[in-house]
Amino acid sequence: MRITKAILSLVLVATLFFSCKKEENKTEVVKETVKKEATPAVQPETMTFHIEGMTCAVGCAKTIEDKLSKMYGVQKAVVYFDKKQATVNFDLDKLTTDDIVKAVEATADGKTYKVSEVKTGSEKK
Repeated sequence: MRITKAILSLVLVATLFFSCKKEENKTEVVKETVKKEATPAVQPETMTFHIEGMTCAVGCAKTIEDKLSKMYGVQKAVVYFDKKQATVNFDLDKLTTDDIVKAVEATADGKTYKVSEVKTGSEKK
């Protein structure tokens, strides 16, 4: 019984440890900096999109959300792991939707996450 518990514990720990991809440093910088102060957006825009490749809420969704939140021009970023969706409020004067898509797809190894179904606030109306 003890051996079975030990093996199951080891499998559980290994699964949790290896299930989420770590973020690697990329040589290409995609307009990201740490926000020093919140400033109102000159051209506020909202963008929603679908993210494929997320395997967990903490290692994947939270990593993407943190990366987006730190981008220069992003007011707010929320990634919903259950829905595999993200919503980003940003300043269109400082960023484009392509910048945001590139940042998400460059997270981890650059091959793990794929963005689709991109919609902006102007397209929803």
